[in-house]
Amino acid sequence: MLTCLRRPVSPCLRNLAGRSSCVSAISIDAPSVYEESRNPLKFDVIFNDATYTELLRSSTRKKNLAFGKLLHCHMIKVSFKNSLFLDNTLLNMYCKCGDLESARLLFDRMIKRNSVSWNSLLSGYSLIRNYDQMLILFLQMKSKEVNPDKFTYAAVLRATSQLQELELGKIIHSQVVVSGQSSQVLLTNTLIDMYAKCGYFDQAKLVFEHSSELDVVSMNSLLSGSVHLGFFNQSLEIFSQMHQIGVEINSFALGSIFKACSDSTVHSIDLGSITHCLAVKIGLDADVVVCGAMLDMFLKRGCLEKALKIFKLMPEHNVIVFNTMINGLCGPDRANPGEAGYALNLFSQMKSRGMKPSKFTLSSALKASYLVADFEIGKQIHAQILKHDLQRDEFIGSGLIDLHCTYGSFDDGLKCFNSTPKQDIVSWTSMISGFLQNEQFDRSCHFFHRLLVHGLKPDEFTLSSVMSACANLAISRTGEQVHNQSLKRGFIDFTGFVNSLIFMYAKSGDLDAAGRAFLEASDPDVVTWSAMICCYAQYGFANYALTLFEKMKVLGFLPNSVTFLGVFCACSHGGLLQEGLRYFDNMKRDYNMEPNSKHYATIVDLLGRAGNLSAAEDLIQSSGFNSDPVLWKALLGSCWRHADVSRATSVAKKIIQLDPNESAGYVLLYNTYTDAGKESMANDIRNQMKKMGIKKEPGLSWIMIGPKVHSFPANDKSHPRIGEICSKLEELIVGMRRIEGNVVDNFHSERLAVVLGLMELPKSAPIRVMKNLRICRDCHMVMKLISYMERREIIVRDPFRFHQFSAGLCSCGDYW
Repeated sequence: MLTCLRRPVSPCLRNLAGRSSCVSAISIDAPSVYEESRNPLKFDVIFNDATYTELLRSSTRKKNLAFGKLLHCHMIKVSFKNSLFLDNTLLNMYCKCGDLESARLLFDRMIKRNSVSWNSLLSGYSLIRNYDQMLILFLQMKSKEVNPDKFTYAAVLRATSQLQELELGKIIHSQVVVSGQSSQVLLTNTLIDMYAKCGYFDQAKLVFEHSSELDVVSMNSLLSGSVHLGFFNQSLEIFSQMHQIGVEINSFALGSIFKACSDSTVHSIDLGSITHCLAVKIGLDADVVVCGAMLDMFLKRGCLEKALKIFKLMPEHNVIVFNTMINGLCGPDRANPGEAGYALNLFSQMKSRGMKPSKFTLSSALKASYLVADFEIGKQIHAQILKHDLQRDEFIGSGLIDLHCTYGSFDDGLKCFNSTPKQDIVSWTSMISGFLQNEQFDRSCHFFHRLLVHGLKPDEFTLSSVMSACANLAISRTGEQVHNQSLKRGFIDFTGFVNSLIFMYAKSGDLDAAGRAFLEASDPDVVTWSAMICCYAQYGFANYALTLFEKMKVLGFLPNSVTFLGVFCACSHGGLLQEGLRYFDNMKRDYNMEPNSKHYATIVDLLGRAGNLSAAEDLIQSSGFNSDPVLWKALLGSCWRHADVSRATSVAKKIIQLDPNESAGYVLLYNTYTDAGKESMANDIRNQMKKMGIKKEPGLSWIMIGPKVHSFPANDKSHPRIGEICSKLEELIVGMRRIEGNVVDNFHSERLAVVLGLMELPKSAPIRVMKNLRICRDCHMVMKLISYMERREIIVRDPFRFHQFSAGLCSCGDYW
């Protein structure tokens, strides 16, 4: 039932409606409503059929649903007997104004209907994209033995193309032929479009070739279909044929060709420039549709200057043109802060011209704020989104989640997530990735479990993100479950996921599984190769890492900055001084790549480990990164190893000056003094730390046994089996002293974790322990002895590298 509210009518309508009360426009109970009124309406104006028709057409043109409903009220109140023509006009008004519920009520109560009635309702459902209801209505029409006309068939064929219902489209095509309407050019064009959108270009071409009547729309439909399906060469042939036979080249044809040049890779820029010249020649270079397509083409092909020139010369700019420019400047293949800044400037111009931004505008502007790394601008765009009530759109919602999570504003990110009505896989993935970017790895995994509980199916990007979280947490059991999910859903060939898989297994201490994932990668990229090189470097297998690097180059993969970082780490951990310096020189000379601070820090570590402390210090001073404490910490570590107390003192002062609240410089200097026997100087450092309130990061080791993670914080005896663990460790130390003699008797957290692994895990299983601090020399020796005595493989991961102990030896070769 339609209900018109009882409220005053505007003065301009008072002559039409009389008084201020109106009732349901479609109501079989209208008289009873009148009776409820103390002062029933008296109408002194009654219109004829032609007047009602003209007024309804006016409300349809202006999309004024309220005015149309008022007219309908008037007809009912004056008991006007509608003709079929007037009913169809009224029905058309409801459909064009988007009130399909009222339209259907009116349609169902119409005593007489004809094909116009059915077509109007079909058109209404098409406007709101309710294609399923269109097909149901068409079947009802057939059951009532109403003969569809060309407009009916055209509408239903468009619905089948949108729903990708090819078989149903073929059935309707056969009905068109049987009805004798196949020669109608409207249906020819619709059939071409339907077959093309369903992915059957050959059938579309057959319809075109066997049609007796064609027009310019026919050629454009075939051209558009070939572009839509990616048949770019055929689209160029069709366009050329149109030109040769004298078919009018309009804006739609040019738009299709520019799209073909945007997506094609073969001579696309030359063809686009030629098409641009043609557009100028035929006077369509100023057309908004053509200019928008040209802009999109030049931006996608990287011709920013041409795009900007066209944009500035355009006599008219609309929202679509601005959207094309803004999206093109910060599209998926662009990450230039300067271009993104220009995109934001265009967005500002739109607002100053009074244009209403669409959801596409605001979505692109959000990405631009992300690229320029300006959270304040992002928040201003968020305010614009709220102003235009677009925050519930799923694409914008995902962009807002990305924005807030990127800058660590998780509460706001969660609010955006919770306020998105359609929480699809994109918004869930945005939250998981946001936690991942901010190293909230446990929350990332928690959100993944919530996603599964809600019954959503993760895609390859979701699985890749959660796999990276598992890698950083070194929880192989969850990682294996995610691996199984990817196998189940067929995403194992997705390169991004394979890269995360390699890192997960490697960081969980399973180098063999990481190697298998690398070998089974169907389409490895430079990230895949770099991941495996870094894995070998962290495990101390320097020769394997360098061999893989050389093979990568032979196969034509260009190394990136991460690749070289892995190579330098391999050389540093393997003591390969000359090789590391040679690769460092190659990076700058052969690949024209400027090393960053991490590269320099690794080379400083390489030189320092080899005892070239002066060369390492000179490199820091000349690197351009001498204010980065990371480089000085690398040198201080080497000073400690080589017992260079004097240099260690000056380097530590430099670190403390650059980063006075960081404990690493104090701790390394304290260890240097302690090892050199300078107890008073070591005590001075400890007292200085206490005075400044600087605390050393407490040690923590953990081991996963089954589904449970067992943690061992330093000086913490809360583990339920701590008594058994300590007894077992003391027993082992007694055995070690028979072999080695002097074994330091301590209960460092990694020792406790390894002993629990000996007690709980089967002998065939390796013991994998993670810790947050670098393993000390005493514990390193203890791990070697345990692996020899117990005949067990032990893998210890600290923040810098992996140590793989087996048969009394370590993969690092005691060089770490």
